[in-house]
Parts: sequence; structure tokens; C-alpha cells
Amino acid sequence: MKFIFSIFCSLLVMTSLAQKKPQAPVMSAGKKSVIQSIDSHAAEMTTISDKIWAAEETAFNEVESSKLLADYAEANGFTVERGVAEIPTAFVATYGSGSPVIGILGEFDALPGLSQNKVPTKSPLHEGEPGHGCGHNLFGTASLGAAISIKEMIDQGKLKGTVKFFGTPAEEKFFGKLWMIRAGLFNGVDVVMDWHPSAETKAAVQTGLALVDFVVEFNGQAAHASADPWNGRSASDALELYTTGINYYREHIKPSVRIHYHIQDGGQVVNVVPDYARLWVRVRDTKREGLEEVYARVQKMAEGAAIMANVNHKVSLVSGIYEVLVNRTGADLLTKNLGLLGPLTYTDEEVTFAKKIQESTGKPQVGLHTKVEPLEETNPNAGGGSTDVGDVSWVVPTIRLSVATAPIGTPWHSWAVVACGGMSIGHKGMLHASKTLAMTMVDLYEDPKKLEAVKAEYKQRKGETVYKGLIPEGPPPLDKRDK
Repeated sequence: MKFIFSIFCSLLVMTSLAQKKPQAPVMSAGKKSVIQSIDSHAAEMTTISDKIWAAEETAFNEVESSKLLADYAEANGFTVERGVAEIPTAFVATYGSGSPVIGILGEFDALPGLSQNKVPTKSPLHEGEPGHGCGHNLFGTASLGAAISIKEMIDQGKLKGTVKFFGTPAEEKFFGKLWMIRAGLFNGVDVVMDWHPSAETKAAVQTGLALVDFVVEFNGQAAHASADPWNGRSASDALELYTTGINYYREHIKPSVRIHYHIQDGGQVVNVVPDYARLWVRVRDTKREGLEEVYARVQKMAEGAAIMANVNHKVSLVSGIYEVLVNRTGADLLTKNLGLLGPLTYTDEEVTFAKKIQESTGKPQVGLHTKVEPLEETNPNAGGGSTDVGDVSWVVPTIRLSVATAPIGTPWHSWAVVACGGMSIGHKGMLHASKTLAMTMVDLYEDPKKLEAVKAEYKQRKGETVYKGLIPEGPPPLDKRDK
């Protein structure tokens, strides 16, 4: 009898444990549908990405890249409005009607001087020409693939609402999204999805840095540098005094601040006292209000340099951007969908390619990121780069993702990212991002509570802040684009 009772108790314990065991997440029919859609478009997406990769077009010059994406959206049933916000390469592709309205961002500009072959050692494809050192050939294509998968579900009556793909140029230099915001293109959008190529795969919950870009010009008097230099007033003297002042100032700013400059014109020949000099200056900090004090100070320093060199000066605002307003509710949805999708896997050839990249750039040869990372904590002082997605995040709730498209430790904005973005490592990351974004969009379309939770966090984090774009009056600075 005791033996039977013991068995009975054991069965009860086992039953209780079985009941408490967490159930594995189940892939919904809607999520399976968008994955199948993206797989069916994978070959076309890869072709488009490779064509953008080969086009190598910089900020505001992305004529072919923009057309490739806009044409593909149109061919898949979207209504496309081109040349929006006074930017020839900006466009919005829309499908569906009514609420919710969910947008997705796509970038496609390259960086100067980073042209590279699809090989794991530095080897320019076109010497001195641009290259996709930030993976934007993958970015825009993946986002459009996700939008198309949602469009197909709306078309089939499986989802209700509107999907918008925003073709956003000039992220690397001029921040085209600022003019798109000013044009009201994000008005009425409930949530925006965003991703970026990376060396890791995870929900993006760090704020990045706010920044301001401006150009300083000095005008003096030309003269013969040997025969009568006393008749000259050197603009390059003012430029050197100014950059010296900036470099001394670095000791007295907070560790979170960054100041960069690029001398665009320091004079043309050695035997002329130059009457003109120009440099591009950038100030960053973890928050918009933090950089304003530094911005005011370096403008005064330009005036001081002009006084010392006895020349005139002019400071012209180019644009400025906010730090990202993080949305952890949306990031949690992304993280769960990354788990459902599983980690990226690679062939032996891809791992060998990755390790050669790491060897060539002086990094540990550890290969590629193959984990599903948990949702990490948001560090308000994490630093890092900057993006005009930050401004979007202050006008509409924005959910962000990073996906591995290059090996662990790869220097970003380098030839190594270009090499990976044009071959299978980049292609795999692109499709993985597209699926994760689309799956998360399905969550938002199918479950109004999830959508409202994302919007509620946005309202709470934004508080009473009134967004104010930091751009000058008038049209975008198309005249300043690379020639």
C-alpha cells in the first residue's frame, strides 16, 4: 500500500512540474506568412541590394539607388510619391487604408572613399570612390521587403491598416529625414520600424548621440606670400587659430562630448596668402541640450579666431539631430521575434571569410555573431554614433533593431563592412532583419493592445518635450552634396 501511495505522489509531482513548465512560443500563421513572402522575394531583394552596393552613391546623389527601391515598391502594388520634401531622391511608398498606420525606414546612401571588392582584404573596386561602409544597401532593401510582406497580407485580407515605406536619403551627411519630418510626412503614423546593419543581432535600445553640423568660413585679403605678405590677411591663419582653439577646448568639456572637423579649403597654393578658408565642424553629446552650450562656445571661438587674424567670418548651420528616444516595449517584441526566428547560421566558407576580415583589421579571429541576445539595459551614457532616426523617434514611436551583417569587432564605416555587404554574409543579415521587422509589424497589426503599449511608452518618455528640428530655413542643402 505504501508503495502504491509513493507512486501516486510521484505522479502528482511530475504532473505538477509538467504543468508549470513554460510553453515554447508558437509561430503564428501571420508570422509564417511574412517569412514565406520574404523568402519568395529573397532573390530579387539580393539583386537590388547588390545593385545599390555597386552604385556607390553618396548623400543626395542616390539617383539609381532610390529609383531601384521606388520602382520595386511600385511594381509590388504600392503608391509611390517621389521627390518628397524637396529632395529628388526621397520618396514614400504607401499601401492599404485606415488604421493602424505603420511605417518602416529605408536608407541607401554610401560613404566617400570606401570602395571595396567582395574580398576579405583591402582592395578598392574603384580607387577613391564611395562604398557602403555602413551597409545601407542592405538597410533599404530589407525594410522594403518587410513592407511588401505586410502589403501582401493586407491585400489578402489577413491584416487591416496601412503600411508606409519611407525612402530616406542622406543619412550619412545631411540627415534627410529632418526635411521629411518638416514636410509632415510622418504625420498620422502610429509606429515606425527601423533597423541597422551591425556586428551583432539584437533589439537596439541605446540612445546614441545628438549632434549639430555647421560650416565656418573665413574671408581675408590675398597677397603675394613673399613679396608683400604684409598686405595680406590670411584666412588660413584664422582657420588654424580656430582649430587650435577647439583642440585646447577638448580638455575642458565633458567626456560625453565629441568635436570633429574637416578642413574643406585651407588655401590653394603655397605662394599666395589665402583670402578664403572653410571647415565643416560637428559637435555631439548624449542629449540635445548638452551640446547646445558647446555649440555656442565653438561659435564664439570662430569669432575670436577671425579677430586675431583680422579677417571676416561666417557660421552657417547645416543641420542637427536628436538622440534616439528609446522604446523598450517595442524592443521587447523584437527580441521575442528574434527568438522565434532563431540565430543566424553560416557556412564554413563564410566563417573563413569573416576570420580573414578580422585578421586584416587586427581583430581577434572569433568569426560571426550567432546568438539570440536578451533585451539589454538602456545606458543613457552609452555614447556611440548618431542618426537622424533620432529625430523620427521624437515625432512618432520608433522600434529599432540591429542585425549582424559583418564579423564581430569589424571597424564600422570601413572597407570591411563594404566587403561583407556585397556577399552572402550581408545578404543573410538583410533577410534576417526583414523577417524580424515584418514579424513585429504583424504583432502590431494583429494586437491593438501591443500597439497601444508602444505608443503609451513613447508618450511617457517624451513628456512635455516639444520637438524642434535643427535645420535652417529654406530647401535641403543639395548644393553642398559631393560632386
